[in-house]
Amino acid sequence: MLLERLEKLPVGSFHYKLLIITGLGWMFDSMDTGIISFVLPVLAKEWGLTSEQVGWIGSVGLIGMALGAVLAGTIADKLGRKKVFAATVILYSVSTGLCAVAWSYESLLFFRFLVGFGLGGELPVAATLMSEYAPSHLRGRFIVLLESFWGVGWLVAALISYVIIPKFGWQVAFLIGALPALYVFAIRLHMPESVRYLISQKKIDEAKQIILDLEVMTGVKSEPFAKDLSAAEVGSEKTAKPKFSSLWTPQFRTRTIMLWLAWFGIVYSYYGIFMWLPSIVFSQGFEVVKTFEYVLIMTAAQLPGYFAAAWLVDKIGRRYTLSSFLLMSGVCSYFFGNSATANELLMWGAAMSFFNLGAWGVIYTYTPELYPTSIRALGSGWAAGFGRIGGMLAPMLVGVLLANGAPMDLIFAMFGSVFVVISAIVLGLGIESKQKSLEQIELGS
Repeated sequence: MLLERLEKLPVGSFHYKLLIITGLGWMFDSMDTGIISFVLPVLAKEWGLTSEQVGWIGSVGLIGMALGAVLAGTIADKLGRKKVFAATVILYSVSTGLCAVAWSYESLLFFRFLVGFGLGGELPVAATLMSEYAPSHLRGRFIVLLESFWGVGWLVAALISYVIIPKFGWQVAFLIGALPALYVFAIRLHMPESVRYLISQKKIDEAKQIILDLEVMTGVKSEPFAKDLSAAEVGSEKTAKPKFSSLWTPQFRTRTIMLWLAWFGIVYSYYGIFMWLPSIVFSQGFEVVKTFEYVLIMTAAQLPGYFAAAWLVDKIGRRYTLSSFLLMSGVCSYFFGNSATANELLMWGAAMSFFNLGAWGVIYTYTPELYPTSIRALGSGWAAGFGRIGGMLAPMLVGVLLANGAPMDLIFAMFGSVFVVISAIVLGLGIESKQKSLEQIELGS
């Protein structure tokens, strides 16, 4: 069976190379998202923007991300993961560079929409590709480690903003964000198409060749495949053709509801908090360079959060790890909003980053596992796309609340409550998928 031979491949240089290639795309995505967050307080002062306008700059990218996630996920189930991954990287890179030459508030909004479209399309497709190659017993760890590149990207964005913006201006930061377009050449050379996708498209010869190449690469004694393989030997899935209604069949309905609500809550709270984080710290009375320094320290706490989640996700499982990290994100968010001193702000901000980004790593692991190959990218894209609606609403809502004098503790109590609610939803509706092949999870076995 093709998929059995794929699953039996020992973890080796191929898996780590794929992790780095997809992870770099993730890092560049995060770097771009972080750059706009750090640019906003500077841009607001330079252009005389209102809180509502600043909120729209944050939210318009999320509108693009929602559409990008849905469309790219749908297309990736038809044209392939590799092509869509490369195309979305080019789109967000070029659009980020165009932000540097934005001549007005309106033009910046348009370019940020295009950036968001590319970002939203790339993330679920990359997670889907990685999940279809990672071995069952380590799949959770690989996907969380993939998501950990997001923390690296935020650190890079903070360093760029800390060093570049005060000296050279915000335009240069956006130009640096355009560099990932060059990275597409590495994607085309070193990233294979998903074997599971090729099988679902009846491209059996291509799938067989990739497996034979991987067996040679990993030192496995390779045997030629029979010329004609039966459906059972191929390991093909008997699932519905990729269409939206497939997500709502009795087999997947509860999974879809749980994922959509979890995604909405985590994206709503994350972007509501972190898109405004530099501005919030700045509002506490720190100079802008000091703001970057403080946010840099908070952001550094993301990496151990990822690593802790990567270890736990294959030990206690996806459902318990995700639920507990979401719950602790809510607790830390509440205390961050009630911080009275700089040290409290820093301590709770770092703890909030630790748990919140660890939760992100798990949800990117969990989502593609709950759907079969034929609708995996589509299901992941729609879950992420629905979540981006929360991301659109939150930055605008924070802007409106701040403009109307809402206290910081009330705003963060709201975000904390959302984390607690979705923690309960994951615990109540989620199923466990650790140590199972993707085909076993599909069947509920």
